[in-house]
Amino acid sequence: MERLYKGIRRFQESFFKKEEDFFKRLSNSQDPDVLFITCADSRVDPALVTQSKPGELFILRNVGNIIPPHDALKDKNSTAAAIEFAVLVLKVSDIIVCGHSNCGAIKALNKDDMELDTMPHLKDWLKLAMPVKDIVSGSLAGGPPEEIQMITEKENVLAQIENIQTYPFVAQALKEGMLFLHGWYYDIGTGGMYAYIPNMDKFELIK
Repeated sequence: MERLYKGIRRFQESFFKKEEDFFKRLSNSQDPDVLFITCADSRVDPALVTQSKPGELFILRNVGNIIPPHDALKDKNSTAAAIEFAVLVLKVSDIIVCGHSNCGAIKALNKDDMELDTMPHLKDWLKLAMPVKDIVSGSLAGGPPEEIQMITEKENVLAQIENIQTYPFVAQALKEGMLFLHGWYYDIGTGGMYAYIPNMDKFELIK
């Protein structure tokens, strides 16, 4: 914790002091144009990898960057609440769903159910991504674990892109050309960010 306290002091004494006018303007309202949905993994920092300033990204993070289909979770679905706020109130123009390499949620997805018995909330949450596991295991059964992991991570991004389109207000905004969806994949070890190209059906490095 002491490291965090020192960091706060450095922020207040250096960066904040230099950008005080900017933060005063920012304190009045937010006007991000992008909803960035990604994993809660501590190694993934959307603002860092996109070099975005405070206020430019509306960030939604959860385990495995999973988007429950519309009405999949009737009670206390904070992910759906954030999407509603971003699209209906903030009027973002773009939504990015970003997965990443060596994702712990995807690893957990491939574990035996009994291994998750002590984590019932995580177990139930990961059930939302079970169709992804079924797709990959059916086509790559017996393949190299590293390849299965990476392909599952990428397929998970595409599955969540499909899920978010089950929200009527998202579908309407897409139809009206007011909203655009993007699937990204971040390779932590290389720093590379890959964007899904629908007409090519593959992820390509953003240069």
